[in-house]
Amino acid sequence: MSALGTVVRSGVGRRRVQTLVIGLATMMAVAASVLGGSLLVVSGAPFDDAFARQHGAHLSVQFDAGKVSAEQLSRSEDAEGVNGAAGPFRTATVTPRSDGAGPGWPMTVAGRGDPGGEVDEVTLLDGRWPARSGEIALSADSSLIPTMGMDVAFPDLPGRPTLTVVGVARSVTQTADAWVVPSQMPALTEPGSGGYQMLYRLADAGTAARITAGARAVTRSLPQGAAVGRQSWLTVRQTAERDTALYVPFLMAFGALGLVMSVLIVGNVVASAVGTGTRRIGILKAVGFTPSQVVRAYVGQALIPAAVGTGLGVLGGHLLAVPVLAETEEVYGTASLVIAPWVDLAVIAGVLGLVAVTAWAAAFRAGRLRTVDALAVGRNASAGRGRPAARLAGRLPLPQPVALGLAWPFARPARALAMGAAVLFGAVAVTFTVGMGASLGQVTKARAHDAADVTVPAPPPDFGPQGPGTAPGPGPQRQPKADPAAVTAVIGAGTGTGKHYSAAKVRATVSALTGTVDVIAFSGDASWGGYTMVSGRWIGGPGEAVVPTPFLTATGTRIGDTVTLNGLAAPVTVRLVGEVLDPRNDGMQVFTDASTLQAAHPDLTETSHHIAVRPGTDVSGYVDALNRDLKPLGVTARTGGLGNGGDMVVTLNALSVTLTLMLVAVAALGVLNGVLLDTRERVRELGVHKALGMTPRQTIAMVVTSVVVTGLVAGALGVPLGVALHGRVIPAMGDSVGLRLPDSVIAVYHAAELLPLTLGGLLIAALGALLPAGWAARTRTATALRTE
Repeated sequence: MSALGTVVRSGVGRRRVQTLVIGLATMMAVAASVLGGSLLVVSGAPFDDAFARQHGAHLSVQFDAGKVSAEQLSRSEDAEGVNGAAGPFRTATVTPRSDGAGPGWPMTVAGRGDPGGEVDEVTLLDGRWPARSGEIALSADSSLIPTMGMDVAFPDLPGRPTLTVVGVARSVTQTADAWVVPSQMPALTEPGSGGYQMLYRLADAGTAARITAGARAVTRSLPQGAAVGRQSWLTVRQTAERDTALYVPFLMAFGALGLVMSVLIVGNVVASAVGTGTRRIGILKAVGFTPSQVVRAYVGQALIPAAVGTGLGVLGGHLLAVPVLAETEEVYGTASLVIAPWVDLAVIAGVLGLVAVTAWAAAFRAGRLRTVDALAVGRNASAGRGRPAARLAGRLPLPQPVALGLAWPFARPARALAMGAAVLFGAVAVTFTVGMGASLGQVTKARAHDAADVTVPAPPPDFGPQGPGTAPGPGPQRQPKADPAAVTAVIGAGTGTGKHYSAAKVRATVSALTGTVDVIAFSGDASWGGYTMVSGRWIGGPGEAVVPTPFLTATGTRIGDTVTLNGLAAPVTVRLVGEVLDPRNDGMQVFTDASTLQAAHPDLTETSHHIAVRPGTDVSGYVDALNRDLKPLGVTARTGGLGNGGDMVVTLNALSVTLTLMLVAVAALGVLNGVLLDTRERVRELGVHKALGMTPRQTIAMVVTSVVVTGLVAGALGVPLGVALHGRVIPAMGDSVGLRLPDSVIAVYHAAELLPLTLGGLLIAALGALLPAGWAARTRTATALRTE
């Protein structure tokens, strides 16, 4: 081994604490950066690849067949900014029954002769494309479980047609739930209903504004009101990326914190090593080391633990990515998703390069030191530094060890500043994580709508064979479902019942959107039920509705607009009066009054009941009494709301806590490194104090007190910075999944919480100082006095 290699290896082995600090700091930064960068790349990759391969539609528009003709629509492909078009395809909203099973949910069927074309090339996953009437190809994302050879009946249509499933397909931009040959469409379209679908590829479709401009261009020459709905590829893309994109903002925040902390710690460690090793530097130069070799020695001592930490960080980033990427592996037929190798290489090169540059800048002074000057310098702190602070602290009415400890940071202000910076970022991370946990709790609360004291859950959907009373054969008989009106009557008559409402869920479709939306119909005032409003107001009467943000985005509507719900016995038009926070079903929900759906004759068997008991009522006793009255109806009440948190919230909290603990550990180790250097430099001074009667407890108090000012100042600065980071990242996380977050989700910090968080900086600093304090207390007086 060369002389330079021996010096590097010796330095790494001798400075074990500093080596550990650098390794852990880089490991944390690399793990967060690999995970965040990979999710940023992977989140859009399946969709983008499939969209390019299948020539996906940038814009799909649904038209009313009663207001526009197919010939007029064909001419729209010549509109300004349109590069390609497909259609018009006849469409209909129908409610199927598969092999006699229920319940039936509405779906959009399009008449299309073949799956190919220059726009929206549909991919066959199984079977073949329909070739004649009586055949149907189901989307892999359809509400019906696609099974080859399955019969799909439409009992509500004239002639009660039945089709056989011959294929399973997928449209990357989700243009339909099923496809049939064009000649089949008349049998699936009720008189006076149905529509046309046009699919467009635009010259510029990179923003929502460009999509809107394209929609105006293709409808400019058509009759007013002919377009009844549209869908942008950006909305579909955002839905596809939702599971992974949510993690990116906060992982980037932790990655940035980790990288900045790594730079600070590496710079501090190398600068401290140079400052405490000037005599060693002089010896190295005296035996023939050049200034460049001295600098490279210190850079090497930083790069070795950084390289180990980087390797562990890459491994940790891959392991942390497993539960996140597992949720998107089957999207668009994509195989198992893995982290792109170039992301690993970019992070590794970036972090190690940053460490090398930082170490070189901190060690540059070592190369410039003259040999004679380096040999003449001892390792103790300059005698004059900190004396004014020591005299001032001595005048304070404090025990002498505490006063001495308070003066320590002023002898090495640069080192104290570096320790404070480490504690600062630790305090920022803790503050941010506490706030994110509170925000996610608010989102979970809004998702669950758990304001009720007592809930009677809706009966599960019946997927068994249809029949008027019992299933044929010797099997168990089907129990009739409880009448919601009867359940409401029992609840209203119960002793202790306060406010109560019922919520019935039905499925409907909206023009230009595939799949179903959940329509929640309320009987009674549900404004107290835990629904968090983002804008607008709650439902005030029939014909009004509130919807989540993703619904507004997907339909291109705003508060005050109207939308039509199809797939029921009759179309239902509602006016949007409010925007509610609810991420369930990807935000594709409509909340309205039950009387709004009266003309559509919906099946309201999926009805839950929510009760707030009167003040002073024992909830457990109330539930017991209510269940005795509900038993004949076949339903059961339980305490609390329905509860619906979701695994994603658990994953987010677990990731944030893990990364925060790593940052706090790095911050505490940064303090430990600085205090350890201080105590070793002051070992002779400690011996003098011990000789004059300082006890081990007083020694510990003095060393721990030396970081009190640093910890308090860092905590006081870190808390507002953590609050500011939270105010940036949480809305970005909401935007990534298409949600606008109200103030109740963002403004989660309270004055009573901020003071303990401020003291968190002091706690981190004290934890880092405990080990050096114990070492100083155990040092024998004679040993300390002999140390030079």
